[in-house]
Amino acid sequence: MSVNRFICTGNLTKDPELRELPSGSSVCGLRVAVDGMGRGAEPGFIDVSVFGKPGEAAAEILEKGWLVAVEGRLEYERWETDEGGRRHDYAVIGNVEFLAPPRSLERSDPAAPNTGRGRREPVAA
Repeated sequence: MSVNRFICTGNLTKDPELRELPSGSSVCGLRVAVDGMGRGAEPGFIDVSVFGKPGEAAAEILEKGWLVAVEGRLEYERWETDEGGRRHDYAVIGNVEFLAPPRSLERSDPAAPNTGRGRREPVAA
């Protein structure tokens, strides 16, 4: 018996991309940099797909730089380029947990409200 389960933590390399599927449901695409996954101490990069309401929440709140945890199954993808070259990659189909915003978005005033997309604006006095 085999198990296909992938778990990692890393930072988003770009803002999430939400798109609607022909079925009417939605999928959020994320790209996560994972330290030590590449050659040597280099980061490796994982594409993640999160479906439905969790994906919609990820697209609304997350942005480049967020630290996230990803859990799901690995899926192998193979395709041919327009020039006839062959390419392959792995992607994760699963869930994402929001761990910490990028340092540029961290709150300096704990009383400041969260206005969405991770941005905090000062409260007018």
